[in-house]
Amino acid sequence: MMPQTVRNIILFVSAVLLVASSALYIADNEALHTAVLYVYAVSGALIAVEILSNPYRGENLRLKRLNVQQTIAALLLPFSSYLMFKGKNEWFMFLLIAVFLILYVTFVRSSEEKKEKQSIESEHDNERPE
Repeated sequence: MMPQTVRNIILFVSAVLLVASSALYIADNEALHTAVLYVYAVSGALIAVEILSNPYRGENLRLKRLNVQQTIAALLLPFSSYLMFKGKNEWFMFLLIAVFLILYVTFVRSSEEKKEKQSIESEHDNERPE
């Protein structure tokens, strides 16, 4: 198991490379075309692996649903890479959907985990003998 800080660094670098390679692909630079495709594919795959290797294992139904949405987003990244390799313009639509889902899940999961933590703490406080 890798430490969380290393995983965060890999995720951040992969996200930056994904954005940069997307921009370079849109700029249609012939000299870097093949390299951009592979950088996009590798960074998208790294993000997908990172997301898929951290599933939610709790009992909260809302967090389970968010995990399903995040899994779908993780699978859309390699699919958008496939479309990019095939020269289809739809790759951008799938990238946008994946990014939207990842951002949505990140913000909602954060607030939902805070609520869950507060409810556990309040239950713990109620169980203490006086």
